[in-house]
Amino acid sequence: MRIVALLILAGAFASPASAETTFLKREPLVLPPYVSVLVHSKTCGAGMVMRVRGAVAGRERQRTCVPTGKTAQARSGDLL
Repeated sequence: MRIVALLILAGAFASPASAETTFLKREPLVLPPYVSVLVHSKTCGAGMVMRVRGAVAGRERQRTCVPTGKTAQARSGDLL
């Protein structure tokens, strides 16, 4: 019985993660330090989205335009 439960548990963790990416319409007012969100902004060109990364107090947020094809790759500290 333990082996069956262990196999079921291992199968649950081995399932592939969803590749669906969520884009926000507006930049959030509160964003924890070092957490990134993707914002569909018209400031970036066609096929690009703006990645906003939170900063510690006293520093500005980092805003960069990234291609939509590379947004499916999550990195440590990213909030997708």
